[in-house]
Amino acid sequence: MASIKHRLIMAIKILIRGGLIVLNDGFILLPVKKHSFVFESFNGNDINDNPMALYQALLRQHPEYADRCYFNVKPKQYTVLHAKYPEMQLLKRFHLKWIWVMARAEFWVFNSRMPRWWRKNDQTTYVQTWHGTPLKHLGLDIADVEIPGTDTQTYHQKFLDEAQRWDYLIAPNQYSHDIFTHAFGFSNQWLDTGYPRNDRLYTTTTEEIATLKQQLLGRQPANVILYAPTWRDDDFQYVGRYNFKLPFDLATFFDHVAADTILVLRPHYLVKDHIDIRGFEDRVKILAETDITNLYLISDLMITDYSSVMFDFANLKRPQLFYAYDLEHYRDQLRGFYFDYEAELPGPLVTTDTALYQALDAYTAGQWQPTSATAAFYDQFCRWEDGHASEKVLKQIGIEG
Repeated sequence: MASIKHRLIMAIKILIRGGLIVLNDGFILLPVKKHSFVFESFNGNDINDNPMALYQALLRQHPEYADRCYFNVKPKQYTVLHAKYPEMQLLKRFHLKWIWVMARAEFWVFNSRMPRWWRKNDQTTYVQTWHGTPLKHLGLDIADVEIPGTDTQTYHQKFLDEAQRWDYLIAPNQYSHDIFTHAFGFSNQWLDTGYPRNDRLYTTTTEEIATLKQQLLGRQPANVILYAPTWRDDDFQYVGRYNFKLPFDLATFFDHVAADTILVLRPHYLVKDHIDIRGFEDRVKILAETDITNLYLISDLMITDYSSVMFDFANLKRPQLFYAYDLEHYRDQLRGFYFDYEAELPGPLVTTDTALYQALDAYTAGQWQPTSATAAFYDQFCRWEDGHASEKVLKQIGIEG
């Protein structure tokens, strides 16, 4: 019975998709609406990242475009995001108005891929911002794709087809430019500008950071440590039910840091409700959905592992600690790395909780100093960043200030 119901639902979805495609194929024959923009972050799950930074920069330069700017959101996220951003025009993905606006937009500004079966108007300029400097293999560089419902050849072809639609692709640094070239098979116009989302890391004032701390933490602690581990998509009980356990003991952690320290946890949103911080509610904040740029700005030290947050946080030239407790498994069995992880990190690498606590002792005692590796890391990954990436992108795609 369940199988019949599932097949019926899939058949209905296919019919609906077919109807949407027919409508879209007609609408994209119409001329685009000048100075109209559609933005999208992470397939409509939120409003943030590079598309949000470009949206804000565009309206600072051209407030008269406000009624021609839209953000795509998933229907299930619409109510929450509309309440959070009441001044924005939101479109529910795959609804009728979405089809109409998408088909006639002069610009698409997205940070992830669109479904391969959705076509764009020949007059639409597709600006792909992507969403991070890559540490782990992606796209065509993944030799063996192990994702349910697809195979390696199909997965690679989807990337190729999508990248051919991109008129522009943003690169945050030369390293990413080179990797994106072969990982996406991209051959159109590059925007070698740095990431728009990182502009705030250069332009936010000390007073604004203090205000952020008050808003997010409720006070002004002497020290803020951010723990932002990568998403481990192989650690689950079943699809939709993922595991997460802090790889260190909270009581011991606080024995090795300054007294007035707040620990900010940035887990994946799917596991944020499964983290036990009982007894430490006044010293630990779980901020899974806060704009991560705000978390960078309020943090004095970041602890991570294999996440691309390391590249963005490096712009602040603040200490980083790398706690890679499952290094061999992650490196050798899940996703290969693009660079020599153990040799090129801009901070100490530890793989056990004992070593973690020793590193925290050194940090608390003020014994950490920038090294040649720290300077080399900044030069390789942050040299293009200067707080003006948004302006550069807009200018290069033809939007004058």
